[in-house]
Amino acid sequence: MQQPQIVPAIASFDQYQTVGEGKYSYWLWDLYQARLATPSGKFIDYQQSVPLLLELRYLRDISKTEFVEATVDQWRIQADGVQKQHKLWAGELTTLWRDVKKGDMLSAELHADGLISFYFNQQLLGKTKDAALGPAFFDIWLSEKTTAPELRQLLLALP
Repeated sequence: MQQPQIVPAIASFDQYQTVGEGKYSYWLWDLYQARLATPSGKFIDYQQSVPLLLELRYLRDISKTEFVEATVDQWRIQADGVQKQHKLWAGELTTLWRDVKKGDMLSAELHADGLISFYFNQQLLGKTKDAALGPAFFDIWLSEKTTAPELRQLLLALP
């Protein structure tokens, strides 16, 4: 049986400069270290700052199912309820993501067309198909409605 081809990380990862970074903890658990980066090292908004890179380095093991459920929970909070679109996106993410172990890194690269390329330990997992998913995913961390305002402040390097 032929082995699947490993697609290397994009060369453009080197072009990104850190905007901000911080650790996300939930209750007593440190979950991940996050870093937001752009080519200029500055974030203005989604239109002016793309491409945009969000890196999550995990500090504990998390199953793909837990990660997808947490993502849908965040969308539910920000949109005041789960929408049909969220369920479709959850299905798409379930096909792209995998379980993470302590030390693994999941990266999301938002493109100008709103699509996201996801990487696992800098190996391409795939690209989303719905342009609306991109901003909605990044809003989990960057929206004023985020449930982690301290992390948002660190990622956006706000005073």
